[in-house]
Amino acid sequence: MSAHVVVLGGGVGGSFVATELRRLLPAEHRITLVERSDRFVLGASLLRVIVGQRSPEEIARPVAALSRRGIEVVQAEIERIDPTRRLVVAGGRELDADHIVVALGADLDPSVVPGLSDAGHSFYTLEGAVALRDALARFDGQRLIVLTAAPAYKCPAAPYEAAMLIEWLLRQRGIREKVSIDMYAAEPAPMGVAGPKVSAAMRDLLLAKGIAYHPDHQVVRAEAARRRLHFANGAEAAYDLLAFVAPHRAPRVVREAGLTAESGWIPVDRGTLRTRFDRVWAIGDVTGIPLKMGKPLPKAATFAAGEAEAVARSVAAEVGVGEPATPYSALGECWVEIGDGAAAHGHGDFYGDPAPVVALEPPTGDAHRAKEAWERDWLARWA
Repeated sequence: MSAHVVVLGGGVGGSFVATELRRLLPAEHRITLVERSDRFVLGASLLRVIVGQRSPEEIARPVAALSRRGIEVVQAEIERIDPTRRLVVAGGRELDADHIVVALGADLDPSVVPGLSDAGHSFYTLEGAVALRDALARFDGQRLIVLTAAPAYKCPAAPYEAAMLIEWLLRQRGIREKVSIDMYAAEPAPMGVAGPKVSAAMRDLLLAKGIAYHPDHQVVRAEAARRRLHFANGAEAAYDLLAFVAPHRAPRVVREAGLTAESGWIPVDRGTLRTRFDRVWAIGDVTGIPLKMGKPLPKAATFAAGEAEAVARSVAAEVGVGEPATPYSALGECWVEIGDGAAAHGHGDFYGDPAPVVALEPPTGDAHRAKEAWERDWLARWA
């Protein structure tokens, strides 16, 4: 009997699981991917847009291209998910599924902080990255702030990379000496889940660039007109240019479906990525997976891809194709761009007990080139 697998979301996790399922399953099994946007944007490449190394067109691909691989693509807003019946309503169309994979990511919600939307540039979107790029081209000095508006967010290294890449860009423009760069972080330490050694290494990288780091600063209000930030600890900071990471939350349709837990994210079995609903999986940024240390597994492309592969094999096994999948292991890696054609390679076991075992290697040109190759390989998946 043929099966119908519906994948919700066309980001890294959703596109990976759909293409992997298409590779594993015979043609009689349907795979439908639902995505509201008409394009896939590689989030890891947004940093390159900010500093002018890539154009928007270079890091985006049409979602419809997946149809060439035998995947039915439905470009529509998801209106309702019924996980009990495994029913999805998208663009007024009902999709009955035998298996559902929820990969809808995390929505950005700057409105959580009064005034933040108008105070600066949210660079986790393509439009925001382009706006920040243009603002940096006009910027002629004084006070620049990079801000994380909440302590947990996807791509934990990205705000720190942004600060260092912007510092590099200002040196290229010959105006670095005219600019103070400050990093205000809601979290107590950079990339804290990776452990104190990685956090210390990240702080050293910032220090070497002359970037002042201010941890434990939770922003509570922004004044766009006065260009001023207010923090929960009573501190204030003035700026001339602000780049920020907005607070995240699970998409509304996921919350309304009853898929989320007290954490605000979808709880899943950490080995299988199954939700509490039969034949409904969730992967990527929309999930909340607690680690042994008590903190959640970071939201990052490396984990979304690994989870997607594990789920694809699990679904295939349930359909009767292939061997049972091995448990997801949460081995992850990333590259921390620091400018000057160098990057630090981070890698480790995030399911380590009692804590993740992670290393951050010193920056090298080889690691920078490896990051570029990783980005090219991801975008080539859409060719």
